Amino acid sequence: MSLENTDFPVRMPLRMDWSEMDLYDHINNVMILKYVQTARVHYWDTVGIKTVPRQDHGPILASTSCRFLRPLVYPGELQLLSRLSSLGNSSFGLQHRILDQHGQIAVEAHDLIVMYDYNSNKKIRVNDEIRTAMERLEGRLPG
Repeated sequence: MSLENTDFPVRMPLRMDWSEMDLYDHINNVMILKYVQTARVHYWDTVGIKTVPRQDHGPILASTSCRFLRPLVYPGELQLLSRLSSLGNSSFGLQHRILDQHGQIAVEAHDLIVMYDYNSNKKIRVNDEIRTAMERLEGRLPG
């Protein structure tokens, strides 16, 4: 199934900075992973997952992957797009796209996030409030 950019309900503009370039005159891959982190946290904020100050429980990143499709070069304004790709009992997946200043897909990334109890060091269930907020945002529940 091919996704359109309109299938990503959470969007955020981001300006690239000259200092993020590397020796090859494109944005360094480490910075791109930082952009993915920005997109992830923006999604969390949108659905009400609290990260600061740290609570006794919250999200923890279990894995992330990234496909670099085209170089990003300074100067330019990016668009970070995010959507829910899966929702399990204690985990959920996020899919991200980074669009370059021409609206072309430059990066595709995927995160697996686990809800976690930091005191007992165990995963916990995605609570109903967050689950409902995600499903509503994604258009799976009436708004």
